[in-house]
Amino acid sequence: MKLIKILKNGILDENPVFKLVLGMCPVLAVTTAAINGVGMGLATAFVLIGSNLVISLLQNFIPSKIRIPSFIVIIATFVTMVGMIMEAYLQELHESLGLFIPLIVVNCIILARAETFASKNKALPSIIDGLGMGLGFTLALTILGSIREILGAGTWFGLQIMPEGFEPAAIMIMPAGAFIALGVLLALINKITTKTDCG
Repeated sequence: MKLIKILKNGILDENPVFKLVLGMCPVLAVTTAAINGVGMGLATAFVLIGSNLVISLLQNFIPSKIRIPSFIVIIATFVTMVGMIMEAYLQELHESLGLFIPLIVVNCIILARAETFASKNKALPSIIDGLGMGLGFTLALTILGSIREILGAGTWFGLQIMPEGFEPAAIMIMPAGAFIALGVLLALINKITTKTDCG
């Protein structure tokens, strides 16, 4: 039951994008298409799960004075792995995400989970926490990427879904569109959750 609560926490209650508003650089930059959101989200989830597991297993061996540098080395190892895997098997997506894959190392979500959860809990809860946060991040990026792609290009995962007469709003695939879409989503989620909490 506790593990389900940890999983739900990352996906809904403390969603890194919609609730904690963390990791905004990739959220705003790569979500021009739904597939980019899925790719970046799953890459981040892989790093979260792997680094949480290793940090949890090594928590008693890492001296407190070098805790943060040790976490960064562990996180960087998993980022390098995911970058190499994507370059080998998902070249088009790797090129599309570009610089934002290595920048996963400095994503505050991953370091925050390492510091606040993995370094204080056992391996299984830490894996579930990484999975929950990773799925929550992937969900948020996919929703944002879907909205921007549909309105900005008339496609979804590259497939034409809007009728021929549809005039794409080019601003939605530009940086300004990312801020507009995210702002509207955050406002809607706040309104829904405030109503639910009050009711």
